[in-house]
Amino acid sequence: MSEIAGRRSRRRRSDAERSAAAVLDAAVQVLGRQPDAKVEQVAATAGVTRQTVYAHYPSRTLLVAAVVDHITAEAVAALDVADMESGTATEALLRWLDVTWRLFDRYPLLLHPSVAAAGPAESDRRHAAVVERLEKLIRRGQAAGEFDGTLSPAWLVSATIALGHAAGGEVAAGRVTTEQTAAALRHSVLRVYGAREP
Repeated sequence: MSEIAGRRSRRRRSDAERSAAAVLDAAVQVLGRQPDAKVEQVAATAGVTRQTVYAHYPSRTLLVAAVVDHITAEAVAALDVADMESGTATEALLRWLDVTWRLFDRYPLLLHPSVAAAGPAESDRRHAAVVERLEKLIRRGQAAGEFDGTLSPAWLVSATIALGHAAGGEVAAGRVTTEQTAAALRHSVLRVYGAREP
């Protein structure tokens, strides 16, 4: 391959990577907040054609999966910044809940039936990095006597996730405000864990 052809090939690859990044950023912005939005809205926000969106993500399902993976990575980064190792386990749990609740509130897609309907294996894969941090925190709290040691960490993780989804469903249905739900979620999770309000 000539040097000129090589430069053209690298430029095309670079253009394609920028285009794919623009599509994903637009999809996070559009689908993350409006789960039923059309692919055309994603394309318009990205400044590309509908065909370009499908060139990068051949189906809406794959595009939604990429958006959820992006949001999960955002959650992991936010949890790492929140430093789950400092303070008491109860304080760290409340920070974990605050970070994850803000993401649920910011991205209604996470509670959309298309995401919730993912099979157990897909759900486990998506939650893995976030769950790993919660389970480690639970073990620390149980070892310190802050959390009920008779309940398995796996059960507490499942209960926490279920309560989070239930809280998001209440907000989505318009039955309670985001602030009321955040407070109820904190109180409920602490009760389940057998932890005291700090």
